[in-house]
Amino acid sequence: MSNLEIVDVSHAYGPKKVLNHVNLRVGAGQVVALVGPSGCGKSTLLRAILGTHPSTEGTVMVGGQEVIRPNRDVGIVYQHYSLYEFLTARENVAFGLMLDQTSTPYRWFMYFGWRKLRKQHLEQADEFLKKVGLYAARDQYPSQMSGGMRQRVAIAQALIMEPKILLLDEPFGALDEATREELQLMLLRLYEENVRARSENRTPPYTVIIVTHELNEALFVSDRVVGLSQYHNDGENGATIVYDRPAPVFKPDEPKDLSRFVEQKEELIRAVFSPTFQKDHRQFVTFWQENKKQPVEETSEVN
Repeated sequence: MSNLEIVDVSHAYGPKKVLNHVNLRVGAGQVVALVGPSGCGKSTLLRAILGTHPSTEGTVMVGGQEVIRPNRDVGIVYQHYSLYEFLTARENVAFGLMLDQTSTPYRWFMYFGWRKLRKQHLEQADEFLKKVGLYAARDQYPSQMSGGMRQRVAIAQALIMEPKILLLDEPFGALDEATREELQLMLLRLYEENVRARSENRTPPYTVIIVTHELNEALFVSDRVVGLSQYHNDGENGATIVYDRPAPVFKPDEPKDLSRFVEQKEELIRAVFSPTFQKDHRQFVTFWQENKKQPVEETSEVN
């Protein structure tokens, strides 16, 4: 079963159609980069997946269940940090678990039980801070952290809830280049955990969709690039998917195939960002045909 299935999703704001029959299927453990021109509806699509703004047409399914409202199966990290200034890093990461697994009456009237559970939640938070390379700063407050550190905490905060899908909406846009690269390598390490899980016949733990304006980043951190564009029909009827292909997967310690990287980047620019009218907008929607190693149930294309 796909972790995410989007079927014929369209969305309009009043008379203006933003999304036009978007179809996308994402398998467990895939890291998908979503790119497209400004204003093409990338954030609208994320909100439909998150459940805060359901689509006006079509269906979004996560883990086989239709998304009609926000739930813990979908986590999101935004460009701007959403941490509680009065909580430490580990307390911020554990906060969602505490709310999800306890109630206000429980915390008031089962004080000692809650204290024991809180200790367990903080220990779990420490493990996720290790994953994002921030364990040493677990007792720091957001005001004591750099922008990159705060964003790592936000990612750990989302991961600890074990969502079926993690959405990253321009998560590194406000960071300097060096910090941005550190966080890109962190995403690659999560991808390596997926690879290791597959080799051990376990379900890959991290399915990620990252929205980015940086094409270099899209090709670097993902194993699949999806392009959303309104140019396929001169922008009259909203954007749809015009590009869906595997991306070169780079490990932090291996040489980079720069020729393949540059070639695909140029192809992506032509297919997604060129305002030239495209008669066949499915020409580059070939991910499942190219990726024959995926399980049989994932290989059918939604038309």
